[in-house]
Amino acid sequence: MLDSSQDQYPPLPLIQTWVWMMTQSADADIQQKGQSNLIASFGSLAKANEYLVKQNRV
Repeated sequence: MLDSSQDQYPPLPLIQTWVWMMTQSADADIQQKGQSNLIASFGSLAKANEYLVKQNRV
């Protein structure tokens, strides 16, 4: 099993932009694109959330 600390994820500001797109945009297409980008990068929204929580602890 690979250590998740070795995973390569997009830069944090980009991830935060995708979260904003998904949660704050009034445009459904932009919301969907933000969600799709997070899932494509992390495999699931849960994994993206775990990563963001971990980053906020550092």
